[in-house]
Amino acid sequence: MGFWNRFFGGKKKGEDTVKTVPHKSIKKNLETIKEIMTDCDDIVYREVEIGTQNEFKAALIYVDGMADKMLLNKFVLNNLMVSSRMVEPNGENIKNQLYKQLKDHTLTVTELSEVESIEEAVGFMLSGETILLLDNYNKIIIVASKGFSSRSISEPSTETVIRGPRDGFTETFRVNTTLIRRRIRDSKLKVKSMQIGKRSKTDVAVMYIDDIVNKGILKEVNKRLKMIDIDTILDSGYIEQLIEDDWTSPFPQIQNTERPDVTASALYEGRVAIVVDNSPFVLLVPATINAMMQSSEDYYERWNIASAVRLLRYFAATISLILPSLYVAITSFHPQMIPTQLALVLAVNRKTVPFPAIVEALIMETTIELLREAGVRLPGPIGATIGIVGGLVIGQAAVEAGIVAPLMVIIVAVTAIASFAVPSYNVAIGFRLLRFLFIFAAGFLGLYGVMLAILLVLIHLCSLKSFNVPYLSPFVNYIDESGDLGDTFIRVPLIAMNNRNAHANDKQRNRMDDKRKEYFGIEEDK
Repeated sequence: MGFWNRFFGGKKKGEDTVKTVPHKSIKKNLETIKEIMTDCDDIVYREVEIGTQNEFKAALIYVDGMADKMLLNKFVLNNLMVSSRMVEPNGENIKNQLYKQLKDHTLTVTELSEVESIEEAVGFMLSGETILLLDNYNKIIIVASKGFSSRSISEPSTETVIRGPRDGFTETFRVNTTLIRRRIRDSKLKVKSMQIGKRSKTDVAVMYIDDIVNKGILKEVNKRLKMIDIDTILDSGYIEQLIEDDWTSPFPQIQNTERPDVTASALYEGRVAIVVDNSPFVLLVPATINAMMQSSEDYYERWNIASAVRLLRYFAATISLILPSLYVAITSFHPQMIPTQLALVLAVNRKTVPFPAIVEALIMETTIELLREAGVRLPGPIGATIGIVGGLVIGQAAVEAGIVAPLMVIIVAVTAIASFAVPSYNVAIGFRLLRFLFIFAAGFLGLYGVMLAILLVLIHLCSLKSFNVPYLSPFVNYIDESGDLGDTFIRVPLIAMNNRNAHANDKQRNRMDDKRKEYFGIEEDK
């Protein structure tokens, strides 16, 4: 257990968070906050005098660069220092109704709230809000003033489409929820916010359509999110890894997307979206292999074109997984399966190759992966150049040096191209990892090893679940009347897609009237 704990980490007792109750003295509250924020030169403290005779003190505290200074100057400071002098107390001691007077008559901001601990107030301040301290008032006022700069809305770089909306998510939490709300103008769309991360306090929102979502899936999502106990959440990838069903699987059980239209479509299907602050990727659950192989433009084009492209996509995924292993198995164990003319050409080409087929395949596959990784890390134009020129130069040099056969170069190139046809990067990289497993299986057992590897992958996929939904749905849990198979390998005409997927709420399975009788003369199923 000692090595296991050193490798994976053991649980250690953490420090409990202590909550400090605000004091009525503004001076003591300022001292406490300054002690908490020691050596933080980006914290601005602004003390002012308010009241009809400037008899009270107030203080504003905010993070420079995260709060909107124009809002604070025009609608908070100006009103505190000028407008508050004109507000007379209604027959009571103003000390007892100071906050009410400011809220109702002085501060012209959209949102004010109160907190009862200094640590909670500091957390709001570090999120871009402003702390307002009042003399002789034992609560802390939070002024909504977020105004930090952010990246503008642009086209997603990881999910480009020919036809469809061009806007994509950004790193700003509220911008992302707004992009989704623009597409779903329904009061049933719910946004439940929470903070995850004891130190980062990252804003996370669970979004769903109340009457369409499966309540069991929604309950499981909330349960797993509340169980997360970690210091920091820097990206939605943290959340994905902490709530997925099987962390040992090479296949992603949670879909991520940069596209608001994909997210809106998933919500209309009864799925749940998880929006994470500081991340342009929104998580969608549950996820299935069928959903991962779909693209948003499949629904913007005619059904026959979309179906043909989708079939090509599944074929490309199969090629990217098993093509190199088939080459290794056939050339090493089953040369009798190759046509005579091709066998003679292959024998001549491999005459100078000093390595067996498995070593040849591993050399080329590893080289391609190195080029692909280098192209990703380098700047855009240079990365594309390295990928193209590097592949051509290294492939040609390897053939001329007699290290690999020309057919091996062609197979590796076709495999690399086919892997780019898979819409989901997470699924594609899973296929890339499994490709090496298939190569080893083919190198030791031939086609028998390839078949064993395929069976192992299928068994794993059949046992895999995403939030209690089978990963191979709807292939393994097909319901005859559901119509789920109309949106798998092929996409039926839009007028025939009148039902949602099986994991949606049973009461909201139907999403439009059946038009088959009107268009095709087919009677609706009773």
